Amino acid sequence: MNDNSLRNSSAAALAVAQHQFLDQHGLDEIILARTLADISEAGADFSDLYFQSGHREMWYLEEGIVKAASSAIRQGVGVRAVLGDQTAFSFTEELSAPALARAASITSAIARSGGGHSIKAGPVFASRVSSSFYGASNPLQSLDASAKVALLERIEKQARRKDPRITQVTVGLEGEYNIVLITRSDGAMVADIRPLVRVSVSVIAAQGGRREIGRSGGGGRFDYRSFTGEMLSRYVDDAVRVALLNLDARPAPAGAMTVVLGPGLPGMLLHEAVGHGLEGDFNRKGSSAFAGRIGERVAAKGVTVVDDGTLPNRRGSLNIDDEGNPTQCTTLIEDGILKGYIQDSLNARLMKMPVTGNARRESYAALPMPRMTNTYMLNGDKDPDEILASVKNGLYAVSFSGGQVDVTNGKFVFSASEAYMIENGKITYPVKGATLIGSGPESLKFISMIGNNTALDAGVSMCGKDGQSVPVGVGQPTLRIDGLTVGGTA
Repeated sequence: MNDNSLRNSSAAALAVAQHQFLDQHGLDEIILARTLADISEAGADFSDLYFQSGHREMWYLEEGIVKAASSAIRQGVGVRAVLGDQTAFSFTEELSAPALARAASITSAIARSGGGHSIKAGPVFASRVSSSFYGASNPLQSLDASAKVALLERIEKQARRKDPRITQVTVGLEGEYNIVLITRSDGAMVADIRPLVRVSVSVIAAQGGRREIGRSGGGGRFDYRSFTGEMLSRYVDDAVRVALLNLDARPAPAGAMTVVLGPGLPGMLLHEAVGHGLEGDFNRKGSSAFAGRIGERVAAKGVTVVDDGTLPNRRGSLNIDDEGNPTQCTTLIEDGILKGYIQDSLNARLMKMPVTGNARRESYAALPMPRMTNTYMLNGDKDPDEILASVKNGLYAVSFSGGQVDVTNGKFVFSASEAYMIENGKITYPVKGATLIGSGPESLKFISMIGNNTALDAGVSMCGKDGQSVPVGVGQPTLRIDGLTVGGTA
């Protein structure tokens, strides 16, 4: 963390947030308490106010020129009431006592028309938070405009110098600075200051009429000054390497085969094919392939999966979730046995399960729902070279470019952006067009070897659910999965 003087302590964050949302707009704690009391009178089990001020910027450089630059500021408050399993919600971009009263009136009216309480169960909220997993400095102010452009130019020149076959380079720099304040009907008032940055590198290599693309990048909850020369060089090297190797890649074969997944970003498959299926709302409604299976074996022995929102400076980490509950490390699968789900307060109370601090929302204009933070598989005991050497004929997938999953049955399709054939225990030639097809719950059972090299992605991942996108982290060690279906081009 670059600036220890700007530690994101709960007290410091609360003081900043109160000044941002209350002092500057004629609001105070009495007005907020009265607003929540009015909503409670409408019959709500609990209610909360979610204030957010967000500043985001994006810079893109192509052909040595800044082709796009944008900056946007968004501020508002969401007003929510929960009655059993029903939710009433409204929001306003105007921060004032009259605007807050109008939003609360709308929420109360929706609540009254909701038919009353359908379920009563358990405590609503977890304990208060006091931890700090990232700093509070504004990343957008960590470099001036000329320094930001110079950083982009440095990356572009470095990429072009790597190889004459690199014909096009696009570099992006993105930063966000969010202040949130959450006040709840249980009397809690908590705040968080959330920095987030990302560098992206995309290159095109051309040879003999063939053109291939390579992408890389990274980031986290810190400021622009944290991007060291070593980090930027690694992003460039990875993007260029992928583009050049795909110039010589052969069409991927198709069929059932042994697949070895590399560490880090391939955890995207775990996130999509397994993680979403462990979110509380899907399981409460019985629509997940994992519903009602706590205590059962759902994966091979040795498979342990956690969701951890407390990793320092990671993209998916949070000091508090978007209901004001502390984040934590939650064990989802332990040695192959399903242990629990990812929960927000609503689904936890209805399922009579513990809150895990996983309520997340895209902005004040959206409802919170149970979402992942940093989801990854823990180490096994195998050397990665031993895993590769054990495969006579198979596919080694190092990175993915995207995929999709059906949560109801766990079936997935993923496209590999970097993959190689394995022959007689050796990595031989690169292939392109490889897709992995299978079922998350079934694939977990066919993991036969788990590496001792767990890694997380470089800090680029986003997660989409019900139209909302939030930053997350994914990760895993090297894995051997037997009998996975590969869709190829050969």
